[in-house]
Amino acid sequence: MKGIILHGGHGTRLRPLTHTGPKQLLKIANKPMSQYALEDLKNAGITEIAIIIGDVYPEKVKNYYGDGKSWGINITYVYQDEPKGIAHAISLCKEFIGNNKFVVYLGDNIFRSGLKKYVDTFTSSTDSALILLAEVTNPSQFGVAKIKNQKLIQIIEKPKTHISNFAVIGVYFLTPSIFEIIEKLKPSWRNEFEITEALQSLMNNGFTVSFDYVSGWWKDTGTPEDILHANQLILDTFDKNNSKILTNFLKNSQPKIIEPVIIGENCNIDDSVTIGPYVSIGNNVTLRNCKLSNSIIMDDCSIQLSRSISDSIIADGTKIQNANEEKYTFLLGERSNLKL
Repeated sequence: MKGIILHGGHGTRLRPLTHTGPKQLLKIANKPMSQYALEDLKNAGITEIAIIIGDVYPEKVKNYYGDGKSWGINITYVYQDEPKGIAHAISLCKEFIGNNKFVVYLGDNIFRSGLKKYVDTFTSSTDSALILLAEVTNPSQFGVAKIKNQKLIQIIEKPKTHISNFAVIGVYFLTPSIFEIIEKLKPSWRNEFEITEALQSLMNNGFTVSFDYVSGWWKDTGTPEDILHANQLILDTFDKNNSKILTNFLKNSQPKIIEPVIIGENCNIDDSVTIGPYVSIGNNVTLRNCKLSNSIIMDDCSIQLSRSISDSIIADGTKIQNANEEKYTFLLGERSNLKL
């Protein structure tokens, strides 16, 4: 079985964080979100992986993942000239897939229960597709599956009226039969070639599309709030007695740590700092006087601030200096320089 990771899209809901790079490289718990997809595929035994890149700094994706050898996999890059939908992106991989079954994983989704059992199920089945479902409170924001008597009846993209609460998550198990279906699709009202329409068409043409419910949690990280929530969910998986804290900065200082947190390498943090809960701090970060909670501080940041920072995402190279004792919320792009 082969794998495809979708790494395109403009990430408009995450601006300004995505002005200087693809959203899938934004770090959650000190790891790019698409790396979770890559590791899930590898852990399921899939080592031939295509990464679909778009026109938002594709060289950053190539520089980070390379040819995949250091990850123990082989990576093929496929270019999508503009975001025309998931089905269109899949169609570009026809030659890469050949006659193999494959799994498509959206690079901005994080799925923590693992893929192996689903890979094993699909490998041994004769089904043309397998979709995974998760119950959500806002189904109008997703592709939704209508289930009746434990049978998949219909798949609808972002329904305006309530169909069900079961969203089709961004992991799709497919066979090459999908390519012929995609060739016949027409753009939707969003001017995209919809994967939900392709799956529905599979069923309409007599192919079997099976489904399963995900265990554990799944997160679509399309907004800053989603990213912070995903950060919480991942940090909650850490063993509280084996905190993900590198102690190189603790030799000469003792900041107050309220777990769960993760702190990267070569950080300079003094005694006046309080970190946590639910804080991810990248590499080469300097912290003075501040109190941080429920936030992501990426690499090479400097914060010297006598205020509380909460519910914030602060991108690489940001500097924040001086303030009075208040609480602020930040959403800052790379190389921001903020003085208060």
